[in-house]
Amino acid sequence: MSQADNPGQNHLLAALPKKEFANFSAHLELVPMPLGKMLYVPDEQLEHAYFPTTSIVSLHYITESGATAETAGVGNEGIVGVSLYMGGNSTSSSAVVQTAGSAFRLERGRLLQEFNRAGTMQRLLLRYTQALMTHMAQTAVCNRHHTVEQQLCRWLLLTLDRLPTNQLVMTQDLVANMLGVRREGITEAAGNLQRSGFISYRRGHIAVLDRSGLEKHSCECYAVVRTEMRRLFSDMQPRQTNPVPG
Repeated sequence: MSQADNPGQNHLLAALPKKEFANFSAHLELVPMPLGKMLYVPDEQLEHAYFPTTSIVSLHYITESGATAETAGVGNEGIVGVSLYMGGNSTSSSAVVQTAGSAFRLERGRLLQEFNRAGTMQRLLLRYTQALMTHMAQTAVCNRHHTVEQQLCRWLLLTLDRLPTNQLVMTQDLVANMLGVRREGITEAAGNLQRSGFISYRRGHIAVLDRSGLEKHSCECYAVVRTEMRRLFSDMQPRQTNPVPG
């Protein structure tokens, strides 16, 4: 069984006490998350929550004109499906896989059952929801007040935090859609970062060469999101994890 098959790769699942995790671990289903897979579409009933392990999911809006912009990304730090335990059961945004990998899927009834026990799972999910709200708010501020270059730095750093490598498989069109800007703006920003020695870019692939330089070049938005996540989960220690039985 590969590393991606271990639910402990997801930080929320890893932080659950062994007894609570055992309550529903048999109902976790490992699913592939290919690039571009649509998990949720607006206003449809959500049937499953997803705990990414090696994949990253983009939460974004599509306007009537067809323009898109990401409000937040979700990787191994979180869960896709906040509406399920917040009582909405559907969402006005879309959720699509931006980085291929794997995730563990849990049926909505099982998720609600664990949430309603009012144990560690509930506390973890509520804290994560607060962190996600911070992420979304900071994204809105960043998109309105900071340069495309700063936005690209923030986005690259947040994506890098969720991956075990400094290599990202990303096209300029994809990044432009995530940030809600013109492709030409991404081309110029990526070129500037490459000339500064922060990244290496070739068609469809970005390698981060100087992370500290990228952090210094970024706006404050990346640090705000990272600091809030660390603060909210500072007292949560991962248990010794094992693969899902069966």
